[in-house]
Amino acid sequence: MIQVFDGRTADEVWRLAANGLIHSQAGRQQGSRLRPMREYLHCNLHLSDPRQRWVLARRPAMNPAFAIAELVWILLGRNDAGFVNYWNPALPNFAGRTDAYHGAYGYRLQHQFGINQLERAYRALSANPDSRQVVLQIWDTQKDFPNPDGSSRDADIPCNIVAMPKIRDGKLEWLQVMRSNDLFLGTPHNFIQFTSLQEIIAGWLQVDLGSFVLVSDSLHFYEHDVDKLSIAEDVPEIVNRDCLNLPKAEFDRTLPLIGAVMNEFRAENLSRARFVKLIDQTGLPNAWQNLLTVVAADVARRRTWGEEMTLASSRCSNPMLVAAWKAWEQRCQLIP
Repeated sequence: MIQVFDGRTADEVWRLAANGLIHSQAGRQQGSRLRPMREYLHCNLHLSDPRQRWVLARRPAMNPAFAIAELVWILLGRNDAGFVNYWNPALPNFAGRTDAYHGAYGYRLQHQFGINQLERAYRALSANPDSRQVVLQIWDTQKDFPNPDGSSRDADIPCNIVAMPKIRDGKLEWLQVMRSNDLFLGTPHNFIQFTSLQEIIAGWLQVDLGSFVLVSDSLHFYEHDVDKLSIAEDVPEIVNRDCLNLPKAEFDRTLPLIGAVMNEFRAENLSRARFVKLIDQTGLPNAWQNLLTVVAADVARRRTWGEEMTLASSRCSNPMLVAAWKAWEQRCQLIP
């Protein structure tokens, strides 16, 4: 049976899917290489306002700094493990202990197949807004198809396999297709990654933002996680008013700036004075500066710089990001 979850925000859609999987009998029991799971097959998740991309109801709360770092890593076209591992030291437990991640989305989109697909999509849709031939390919059959014995080729086989952006009625519509999607660990991050990419490319094309549809062939959670996970029912509705949609030339100036600052954040010899200077003198557009302040706050937290953590988080003017950060900060305080 096909499941459809429709709403304005990612939080609303995620809640509907999570409540359905946990509390209804619609999900099927299914074995897997990582223990038994409960899943919806052929599931459709629709966001009418992709800018409302943050899931605040997930408990334990997600780390917004890691989500932002992962987005920047994708946009930069990188596959080096060190960059994202800094903000999520547990990631190698899932994606493998390696210097470069096999299924890195940004590298796949910009380098894997010999062309920068994001640049080509921008040029093709600029020249022909009616095109139905723009397909952003992530899945690489030669590298990702299972071995003849059914075993996996790598610990980091990409879950997102393809995206199909189209301009209709002056808006960039986006269809994202996933072969496999962990509702608690993956879906909130996938919303952020690909709705952000949708908004960014809409900015390049100077068109409005349309709807976002994620089709998951297996939307699931693992049965052994059910006692650790929950859905917060008292999260206030907050509107994300930040816009990431810059003209192409301005984006091309902004991305290297935020990437360079984040590289400095990871340096072992980073001083407190340099840290404060980095968050105060970036010259980034406001929406991107807000993303950086959350990343910076987590950098300070990891270094146990309490005063600098408070300073960085106070610089964020986006209530949505502030709420995400506070939930993460509270979670970290509860961890012994």
